[in-house]
Amino acid sequence: MKKTAKLLIIITTIFLFSCEQEKVTPMLLDTTSEEGSIAKSTIHPGVWQNVFTDEFNGTSYTTFNTTWNYLYPWGSDHNGSARMYGNKDDHNHIYKTGRGYLVIKASRINWNEGNSSHDPWLPIRYHSGTIHAKQKIQINDTYPEWSLEARIKAPSSYGTWPAFWITHDGPWNAESDIMEYKGSRVCWQNTWDLGWEETLTTVSNPARWHTYKVWITKEGDHVDIHYYIDGVWKAQHRGNNFVNKNMNIILNLQMEGASGNYGPNGNTYMLIDWVIVDRKKRE
Repeated sequence: MKKTAKLLIIITTIFLFSCEQEKVTPMLLDTTSEEGSIAKSTIHPGVWQNVFTDEFNGTSYTTFNTTWNYLYPWGSDHNGSARMYGNKDDHNHIYKTGRGYLVIKASRINWNEGNSSHDPWLPIRYHSGTIHAKQKIQINDTYPEWSLEARIKAPSSYGTWPAFWITHDGPWNAESDIMEYKGSRVCWQNTWDLGWEETLTTVSNPARWHTYKVWITKEGDHVDIHYYIDGVWKAQHRGNNFVNKNMNIILNLQMEGASGNYGPNGNTYMLIDWVIVDRKKRE
């Protein structure tokens, strides 16, 4: 056999193997365009510090397990119809592709598993995944500025509810939703401090890569919260219960609930390319 023919066979085999490893689902992945920001924000020189950056590279979970916890900080259930699964030995719903991103998968179940243990106690119709960072953030006099950013492909069909958010590790009196889709192409960026402040942005195709960012600054006894999509500033909110609080960083794929019922029959996927958390020390 000629060398060129052998080389063609080898290249074709590698390509097909690569495609097989990369396969996730035709329902979510849109590879026709890389719409949205693809560049990571860089921290400012001087007193800015990188708290952690996870690019989800490789197939090992050793580093992943030192950075992330599985499930919600409070357990497996929340306010939708998906029960969360995953641990260091179970990667059916939270897994790395080896190609540099993390997948969270929600799968429909066809049996009665009872209801969620959290308000509004919906029937469990999905299994899905949630992770929260071992590193909490705390806006205080020492570190009065924080920046959190992630690059995500998010589902937005009726009944899907992906989110990237922070919430107080205690009484529910402080929350910032950096990215939330509730069954449509409208991205919700919300602040809760015993009252809601909401900014809604229609994104042309959430299933393509987009970056979602929040920049939080301490201003006396409150914080100013700036929201961005693809590097474009969208809103400034005020948060009154954020100072000196431990805040959890959460990525999850919830289903139904506020995103509508009846949700998808098949599998639904949320992909995360990277997460960056920076903080600024007071000068």
